[in-house]
Amino acid sequence: MNINVNKVKIIVTIPIENVEEVRNAMCEAGAGIIGNYTHCSMSTKCIGTFKPNDDANPYIGENNKMEFVEEEKLEVVCDTNKVKNVITKLREFHPYEEPAIDIIPLIDESDFQ
Repeated sequence: MNINVNKVKIIVTIPIENVEEVRNAMCEAGAGIIGNYTHCSMSTKCIGTFKPNDDANPYIGENNKMEFVEEEKLEVVCDTNKVKNVITKLREFHPYEEPAIDIIPLIDESDFQ
């Protein structure tokens, strides 16, 4: 089987009040396109945890204190040639100093027999 990775899934957790702004920025940069549809995404409510150290500048919470924050996990597909631009926009609009970002390669169904 010959596999070419042309698309990835970008997953990021975002405070609930910032989801629409980050989603729009990512989609305007080229993520979330499936066929003839744009702004395609999936989001799931979740609880994020973190403990900022002394050098952190947290958007939410206090240094050296464990935080539990209601977030949404946002998932979008993205062509590999647009990933860098999409991640740049994500970071520009995301309120966290260090957003947790996953980039997962996707296999196209046409690669299977």
